[in-house]
Amino acid sequence: MAQPLVKKDDDRDDEAEYSPFMGIEKGAVLQEARVFNDPQLDPRRCSQVITKLLYLLNQGETFTKVEATEVFFAVTKLFQSKDVGLRRMLYLMIKELSPSADEVIIVTSSLMKDMNSKTDMYRANAIRVLCRITDGVLLTQIERYLKQAIVDKNPVVASAALVSGIHLLQTNPEVVKRWSNEVQEAVQSRAALVQFHALALLHQIRQNDRLAVSKLVTSLTRGTVRSPLAQCLLIRYTSQVIRESASNSQGGDRPFYDFLEGCLRHKAEMVIFEAARAITELSGVTSRELTPAITVLQLFLSSSKPVLRFAAVRTLNKVAMTHPMAVTNCNIDMESLISDQNRSIATLAITTLLKTGNESSVDRLMKQITNFMSDIADEFKIVVVEAIRSLCLKFPLKYRSLMNFLSNILREEGGFEYKKAIVDSIVILIRDIPDAKENGLLHLCEFIEDCEFTYLSTQILHFLGIEGPKTSDPSKYIRYIYNRVHLENATVRAAAVSTLAKFGAMVDALKPRIFVLLRRCLFDSDDEVRDRATLYLNTLGGDGEVVETDKGVKEFLFGALDIPLVNLETSLRNYEASEDAFDINSVPKEVKSQPLAEKKAPGKKQPTGLGAPPAAPPTTVDAYERLLSSIPELASLGKPFKSSAPTELTEAETEYAVNVVKHIYDRHVVFQYNCTNTIPEQQLEEVSVVVDSSDAEEFGFVLSKPLRSLPYDSPGQTFVVFEKPEGVPAVGKFSNTLKFIVKEFPTSGTHGKAWMLTLNVWMNMGLVPGRALLKLLMQSSLFSECSLARSVFSL
Repeated sequence: MAQPLVKKDDDRDDEAEYSPFMGIEKGAVLQEARVFNDPQLDPRRCSQVITKLLYLLNQGETFTKVEATEVFFAVTKLFQSKDVGLRRMLYLMIKELSPSADEVIIVTSSLMKDMNSKTDMYRANAIRVLCRITDGVLLTQIERYLKQAIVDKNPVVASAALVSGIHLLQTNPEVVKRWSNEVQEAVQSRAALVQFHALALLHQIRQNDRLAVSKLVTSLTRGTVRSPLAQCLLIRYTSQVIRESASNSQGGDRPFYDFLEGCLRHKAEMVIFEAARAITELSGVTSRELTPAITVLQLFLSSSKPVLRFAAVRTLNKVAMTHPMAVTNCNIDMESLISDQNRSIATLAITTLLKTGNESSVDRLMKQITNFMSDIADEFKIVVVEAIRSLCLKFPLKYRSLMNFLSNILREEGGFEYKKAIVDSIVILIRDIPDAKENGLLHLCEFIEDCEFTYLSTQILHFLGIEGPKTSDPSKYIRYIYNRVHLENATVRAAAVSTLAKFGAMVDALKPRIFVLLRRCLFDSDDEVRDRATLYLNTLGGDGEVVETDKGVKEFLFGALDIPLVNLETSLRNYEASEDAFDINSVPKEVKSQPLAEKKAPGKKQPTGLGAPPAAPPTTVDAYERLLSSIPELASLGKPFKSSAPTELTEAETEYAVNVVKHIYDRHVVFQYNCTNTIPEQQLEEVSVVVDSSDAEEFGFVLSKPLRSLPYDSPGQTFVVFEKPEGVPAVGKFSNTLKFIVKEFPTSGTHGKAWMLTLNVWMNMGLVPGRALLKLLMQSSLFSECSLARSVFSL
């Protein structure tokens, strides 16, 4: 069904303009198409019905073979009408229906008759339709007519034949290549469109012959092209010849450069711009060659036409990346564009100025940009931020003003990508400009005091843990870090604990204070926060005297894990507790491709469906893929990257057994909840899982697929889909509420009663249980060689 068209006006309230096709249905329109069979045709009525049919086709409506054939034969009867408007609609309908080879014969004679008509409009449209529906056999029969049409005196007919030739070149190149003489003659036409289409077709015919293309360009650059459109095409072909000949030339003057420079003095603005752009894109272009093109583009900057201003500033922006000094003469003109009503033009002007400006103009630019930033969208702000970062690296002495600007816009409203671009820029400046380190770290500390994005908070805390201890006064950052333990979610709190441990490891004077703070974290409500605090207290020696941190501890906190996480997980699962501590050196470093073998809990009833994988792991993976692809809502997500082993969510003695399998996609996570009803007297209906993702901010709910019925001892699956952004670590905790309707079946003949029952289950998005892993790590004598604590909890 057609939707209302909404028109947005800045000066008035939104007004809804309804489409005249709203509510039309295919069946009703096909009934109306019977009007084509009337003895007395009504041209206006027939045109309206064809318009509706064309609308349905363009909206993606599909006609069956029978329906398309009936409409096609009905439409062919309209050839008896002499109405010009109806005839044009008839041509459109035949093109859209794309009849089969058997049906084409029906209209071939009528179209060939129109090709030789005295009405030029009939001739042009008949050529277009016939070339669209014809095959190779019929094309050889009408080839003579097409050659004549190419050199026809009427430009409409000639253009129609040339455009048809461009399309036919893809399917019947041998036939079209025989038209070279006629196309060459059409290139000399005085009609602008004919010359444009003829040049395009002639180049396509010769494009595989470099020598022929070079000869074509050489002959046409002598001034025989009059059409501005054809001239633009010729400039592009000339640039192509220059690029191809650059590798063979041994220096000296560039071929055809004089032609490009001459086009800068053309009457048409499109030709002038095309020539200027072609000169700026020449490989190895010199400042002398750039000068005339830059001069022309500078004039366009003050044009009254927005399209010319945009084209000029965009080209100058590209030139500034490689030749910034050549663009400096345009800075005054571009400064006036900062206040341009078109925000795209203003953004390009600012970024170009930032690339070409000198050190003395930085402060003036910052004042202009400050007023400008509030008026543009985030996507433009990101471009400006990246340009400011490049400018700061270019002029490191100006880091104070640029860093202050970045910190100010960091406190303003904005989306995740915009804030991430600012944080990344500050981090890069801190790393590359030593003097900017302390100011930059303080700006980041102030930002996380009111940061709404978990990812950015954790990244900044991680960066603080690396760079903060190296500053002159590391203690001033402790307050900002510990505030996160009280005020943020579990993910940020865990990152803050790791950062505190890094300060304690690197700065011995801060160890007593760090130990006090870490001990307070032992009473946190989240398992991971408590486990990390326990791990770091034992690692740093929080129970004994304050001594210098061992080198192995520093490697544990700051080093990288050089073994595959899958192999480590396999070794930990296979490790049996004994007097011998777990040796991390025994973990193989080669990546293993086979899935992990899951141990079944003793005495626990295992589901007999997909929740319990069979002995052969490949069969499980195939079964999961078949199951997911059989569900339309999930099949559109594609093929899963990986499916995890089932994680039990309920205890062995519960009435309803539930486990979950995580299917990982590029941008989605699918939770498959395998449910089993263990009570013979009950049947569960409308089974679904309501997932609370308040502790997983990076995930967005997409859909939930409930299970209609769950009989006794017959496993079933319900699915919940979440979207995860690219480039963001998928970390989070989900609270799952199992909801269903219970129907009891007593021995008597009374009806069963139904009620709602809620079961709360929690699932940590970890590869292995956090407590079991930390317990094994604490038993290891070489746990300092891995940095698992900060990475094992990611999905």
